[in-house]
Amino acid sequence: MNDESRVLPVVSPEPARREYFDDPKAAVDKLVQLYERATDFLLESFESTLDGRRPTSRFRAFYPELRVTTASHFVTDSRLAFGHVALPGSYSTSITRPDLFRGYLTEQIGLLIRNHKVPVAVDDSDTPMPVHFAVASRSDLNVPQEGVLNYSLRDVFDVPDLTTTNDDIVNGTSGPNPDGSMPLAGFTAQRIDYSLARLEHYTATLPEHFQNFVMFTNYQFYVDEFEAFARRVLADPDSGYTEFVGPGNSIVRDPRELLATGAKTPQMPAYHLKRADGDGITLVNIGVGPSNAKTATDHIAVLRPHAWLMVGHCAGLRNSQQLGDFVLAHAYLREDHVLDDDLPVWVPVPPLAEVQVALQEAVAEVTQLEGYELKRIMRTGTVATIDNRNWELRDNSGPVQRLSQSRAVALDMESATIAANGFRFRVPYGTLLCVSDKPLHGELKLPGMATAFYRSQVASHLLIGIRAMEKLRATPLERIHSRKLRSFNETAFL
Repeated sequence: MNDESRVLPVVSPEPARREYFDDPKAAVDKLVQLYERATDFLLESFESTLDGRRPTSRFRAFYPELRVTTASHFVTDSRLAFGHVALPGSYSTSITRPDLFRGYLTEQIGLLIRNHKVPVAVDDSDTPMPVHFAVASRSDLNVPQEGVLNYSLRDVFDVPDLTTTNDDIVNGTSGPNPDGSMPLAGFTAQRIDYSLARLEHYTATLPEHFQNFVMFTNYQFYVDEFEAFARRVLADPDSGYTEFVGPGNSIVRDPRELLATGAKTPQMPAYHLKRADGDGITLVNIGVGPSNAKTATDHIAVLRPHAWLMVGHCAGLRNSQQLGDFVLAHAYLREDHVLDDDLPVWVPVPPLAEVQVALQEAVAEVTQLEGYELKRIMRTGTVATIDNRNWELRDNSGPVQRLSQSRAVALDMESATIAANGFRFRVPYGTLLCVSDKPLHGELKLPGMATAFYRSQVASHLLIGIRAMEKLRATPLERIHSRKLRSFNETAFL
């Protein structure tokens, strides 16, 4: 038997002993300990294989696991949307990056312990940790592509397994875990690790910089205004904001500092106006199109933000609209096609009262208009999202007829995707758009018109989005996370 065909013996850390906790902070400390033990083992093992000698063992470590078991039919407070399980039984989830999710895990575990009056168990899971994700914590170390090393990586370490990295739980198509327990959280450890790596790739910022309130835009102009706003609030010691972070993890604490510019612009650059408690605001320039909108929200969702908003430009579809008017989406016509397999178009995407109110109040405050006067500059109604940027060139019996039948008041290429993925991932969502052109009524987005429009409206539009986020930040968490987002048999974790 030659070396290539020989099955290598498996070497792993000593199995952990299951421990029970009625203190959520102690439980998270144990999760951190087990996670660090696993990553340290894999890092040391990987570095030991870089000396040119062919490995004589296979190295494997496991993600930590969190589990809760209940024996009674708990009658929950009907106002609660999360923090409890629906039926007696055992519920579990694999855990990654407990250091990054410490606050989130402490809160969610605390709710379980308080609501069910039972301890939680911490142990090793049966999910192997891919070496790629262990190495991700080291900026000075990379896992080379297959063929670079003098051995096959798959023979020596576990690698990402996309057959088990999916959205079955959040899509409502999963069954019990392999051991018979039910899912405790919407995302498994490997799914989260995959998205954390993708986030850094697409946005050029580390996941730990992302804040709990996220805005998406489709134009660079909003980024410029966001940076200007950030510098103003950083100059105010009472604002609560501590630093501004841009692509390349460039950090500004003094408003007179400049953001360092990297050699390469990421596909979807992210900017973070941070607070010490994580309740600051992140702005992501997703560019144009539903594919980018889905990609960004697919990955940001694992960070469990408290809300996300689309704040961008749209085509106004009514003759009564003016350039610069606002559109507050109350419904969505979904012709983006990127989520049809995960969330069929027959699934309604409802408006969320707390988000809608925050947006409308923010518009009133910034524009100094209210009541009936507010209708002069803001329409509420259906926003259509389409995947064809040149829809105007189609025969009017096609998309234009459907737009009229749907009573849509505006059209873009991102909003319905962001809202639908918010619904799918249980992340509160909302949309406030600004009319930049009226193609059905002869007002096209021409260069000269666009310049005048951008200069007059972008600053106030962005400020409205920020003000809405600050209003949501002041809203109790259990009110933001609406029961409309929860299904029949929901996971306990947000």
